[in-house]
Amino acid sequence: MALPRAGSRQPVMLQPASPAKASTDAVAAPAGPALFALGFRPFYLLAALLATLAVPAWVLQYLGVIAATGPIAGLPWHMHEMVFGFAVAVITGFLFTAGRNWTGQPTPTGIRLALLAGLWLAARVLLVTGPALPAALVDVAFLPLVTWSLWKTLSAAHNTRNYFFVALLLLLAVLNVVFYLAAFGNVDVAPLWPVKAALYVVVAIVAVMGGRVIPMFTQNALREASVSRSPSIDRWAIGLLAVTLAADALVAPPMLVGLAAAAAAVLHIVRLARWDPLATWRAPILWVLHASYAWIPIGLALLAASAFSPRVHEVYVLHAFGIGAVGGMIIGMITRTARGHTGRPLIANLAEVFAYALVQVAALVRVVLGLAAPALYGATLLLAALFWAIAFALYLAVYVPVLTRPRIDGKPG
Repeated sequence: MALPRAGSRQPVMLQPASPAKASTDAVAAPAGPALFALGFRPFYLLAALLATLAVPAWVLQYLGVIAATGPIAGLPWHMHEMVFGFAVAVITGFLFTAGRNWTGQPTPTGIRLALLAGLWLAARVLLVTGPALPAALVDVAFLPLVTWSLWKTLSAAHNTRNYFFVALLLLLAVLNVVFYLAAFGNVDVAPLWPVKAALYVVVAIVAVMGGRVIPMFTQNALREASVSRSPSIDRWAIGLLAVTLAADALVAPPMLVGLAAAAAAVLHIVRLARWDPLATWRAPILWVLHASYAWIPIGLALLAASAFSPRVHEVYVLHAFGIGAVGGMIIGMITRTARGHTGRPLIANLAEVFAYALVQVAALVRVVLGLAAPALYGATLLLAALFWAIAFALYLAVYVPVLTRPRIDGKPG
């Protein structure tokens, strides 16, 4: 399967389309291992591996079972790795894959892709082993290189509609630099602030891409679904989400953040309802996307509630966004796009359905049960981490053999 062009109404099962016919050479399969034939292959697997290992490791550190190691340990390491490690890897794999389809231009493959994946992996290892300065330098080098690669692809095709992804990647790169400066005491900023801001950038990406693909996937797969889209609702929903998250990140008055968050939550509920999520209950590969998107208004509602009640701690807001919206959308998209781009049918198998459900349950346990039973905080933390890790371990079990072998239909990618 090829990802649809931005703004296209073509069914997702169609062959790649581009504004102008790309040359065969532009999208030809690179020589070498299939793992580096297209961006989603190494980065989806690396992201799933990090998700499987890093979250249980953090919980065991928090509970005092194992000692924290590395130049940046504890909560800052956990939050940084979930955003700048896990989420950024998936975004990179997705954009390198989608960018080729949007433009008909090449994105990194072969040795270039392998070097970028190796750079990402080296940063993850150095953040556990040290030394501190090489860890920081290697990690902050990754996003600018990804941004430059995407920019070359989009600009070659004059694909201006997707230039905002370049801007968002640059913003993430800047926030990563700020994180290290804060963590090493070079600027008077809490290290968790740039990570929170980066998470909000990722949530915005999920909201934008969700609006592009979820209704289209649903309409294409379920002709009986009553899917409708309103450009004005979309603009207001995305705009108010951006304003709300920026206001919270910049520590605007709580009352202002709360009111904006409440209004944004209502708009995103309306937006999601127009995509007919109830029609997808028999199609796990679809309902996981709808269920994950639902965590955006849930997170906004919790953010609004936190402005009026100290009982609703920021941790629940961040995990509603981080586990439910981002994690849920990721497990849904890295199965769907991996199936489509390796020539397989867009039907989730039993292991994948369990993975979808486990991420949703992890979010429910961490957020809803955590709020309802604060005395069980340690237990909810452990359970949520277990469900999350099993979900991504299932992904690895299913997709390591898939993503390390050529497409079953013989096509490049």
